[in-house]
Amino acid sequence: MDIASRNNVVVTGRVDGPVLMLAHGFGCDQNMWRLVVPTLAEDFRLVLFDYVGSGRSDLSAWSEGRYSSLHGYATDVVEICEELDLRGVTFVGHSVSAMIGVLAAAAAPERFARLAMVAPSPRYIDEDGYRGGFTAADIDELLESLESNYLGWSAAMAPAIMDNPDRPELGEELTAAFCATDPDIARVFARTTFLSDSRADLANVTLPTLVLECAQDMIAPREVGAYVHARIPGSRLVTLDATGHCPQLSSPEATADAIAAFVGTGP
Repeated sequence: MDIASRNNVVVTGRVDGPVLMLAHGFGCDQNMWRLVVPTLAEDFRLVLFDYVGSGRSDLSAWSEGRYSSLHGYATDVVEICEELDLRGVTFVGHSVSAMIGVLAAAAAPERFARLAMVAPSPRYIDEDGYRGGFTAADIDELLESLESNYLGWSAAMAPAIMDNPDRPELGEELTAAFCATDPDIARVFARTTFLSDSRADLANVTLPTLVLECAQDMIAPREVGAYVHARIPGSRLVTLDATGHCPQLSSPEATADAIAAFVGTGP
C-alpha cells in the first residue's frame, strides 16, 4: 500500500529546513495544526499526516487488531519516515501522540533527533502517587457515554476539552472534527488512548525533549507535565499562558514559538 496515500501525508515548508513531523491527537486530523503551519513553514520542512481512521486517511487500511495499541500508530509513524527517508526528525506529538512519538523513536532511533510533546499524558487515570486527572470511574463513564452516543458525547466534551468559552468557534471546530470520525473507529481509538499507560516508556527516552503544557488543561493537568518532565532526563518544561488541551488552536503563536525555540531557530 502507498504509505503517503494511506496516511494522507502532506509535506510543506522550507525544503532544506530541519524536519518537523506534526502528529494530531484523538478525534482530530492534521488540520488541527493549520494555525501554526504558516509560522513554522518559514524555517522548517513540515510533514503532516492523518492517522489511519482519521481525516482523509485510507479507512480501508484500518483494523481493530492493529489500532487497539499505541504501537500500531507508532508503526505508522515509522513507516512514513521510511517512505520519505526522513532523518533527524523532530516529532511534535499532541496529546496521545506524544506517547506514540516515544514508541516510534524507540523503534527507529536512527530517524529521530528530538521529541516535542504538546499537552502530553502517559496515563490518564489516577493511581496512588500519580495524578492523571481522572478516576477509573471517570474514564469508564467517559467511554460508556462515547460508545452509547458518540455525537452527543462529542458535542458535550469538545467545548470542555478546548476550554475557551469566550471563543466558542474553537469548541465547535473540535466538535466537528470529532463528529467526522467514524464512531466505531473512535470507540477503539478512545479505549486505546484513555486506558493506555506509557509511564514506563518515559525512562527510555534519550532524545532532547520539550514538554509543552498549558496553564490550565482538564485532560493533562500540570501535575502530569511535571511528572513527564521529571522522568525524561534533561527535558525542558515550558508552560504556556493558555487554557484548554489544544494550544495549537487557542495559542498558535506561542505554541509555534516554543517549538521553534526548542529546535533552535526560534526566538
